[in-house]
Amino acid sequence: MAAQRVALNLRLLKVRPLIDLRVRYFSKELRHGFIGMVGNTPLIRFNKLSEKTGCDITAKAEHLNPGGSVKDRAALYLVKEAEEKGLIKPGGTVVEGTAGNTGIGLAHICLAKGYKCVIFMPDTQSQEKIDVLKTLGADVRPVPAVAYDDQMNYNHQARRFAESIDNAVWTNQGSVLYNYFKYGEFKRSDGSSITEGIGQGRLTTNLKGSPIDDAVFVSDKEAVEMVRQKGFFVGASSGLNVAAAVKVAEMLGPGHVITTCLCDTGQRYFARLFSRNWMESKGLLDVIPEKYRHSLH
Repeated sequence: MAAQRVALNLRLLKVRPLIDLRVRYFSKELRHGFIGMVGNTPLIRFNKLSEKTGCDITAKAEHLNPGGSVKDRAALYLVKEAEEKGLIKPGGTVVEGTAGNTGIGLAHICLAKGYKCVIFMPDTQSQEKIDVLKTLGADVRPVPAVAYDDQMNYNHQARRFAESIDNAVWTNQGSVLYNYFKYGEFKRSDGSSITEGIGQGRLTTNLKGSPIDDAVFVSDKEAVEMVRQKGFFVGASSGLNVAAAVKVAEMLGPGHVITTCLCDTGQRYFARLFSRNWMESKGLLDVIPEKYRHSLH
């Protein structure tokens, strides 16, 4: 019996180091809850576009964040900053004026941390975004889409609401920006765009002093042409970014690395960007290659 106990102890001594090794290894890979999943997205290379331009066209796959967009990063750190500054206490309310993805990121973070979430947004946003926000428990308040200098703009309404209640924080995140960085003027480019969330009407705090060298204009046609790249299911802003990356590569010439990001998943635009009738109403159906049109609903 004593010999059996000795043999058993020897076997346990051999097994334990293996268990310890596995724990140490997996602890590096383990993500802790929703919060731990934000960031560290993969960097991918578009092979055909890279071969065509002679540059490495790459993108951070931000649509693989747990909430489905690059704005998960902003949402997490907006809330963390508010906590660190003592602007919000347990059970408080996070208020934001947003065109969609930041709100979804905030709704996820609030759900994970136990805060209430109130979102003011332009009533021009896709129904998919509104539905997701409500499903995540956010109080969604669509308001008419008016210019930023109008006091009924969704950002100002969000600020006033946050100021009117206790234990609340207005996250205040933070297009005319193309003309601002190109020509120094807050002036909208001609026409409008189907791409949601890119029509910022002011210079936000996070852009002031940023080392931005230039700006590239991308049309809806160019953005839509790039949406269906090698099986990725992403939104129009991702197509716009990849189209801009190609333009930059063409301007710089071969031998450079151009990096952009795939902003969010295409599911949020299913009723618009992937609808035959909607795309036809915008004059963009012919932009989609014939081989992809059968997949439109």
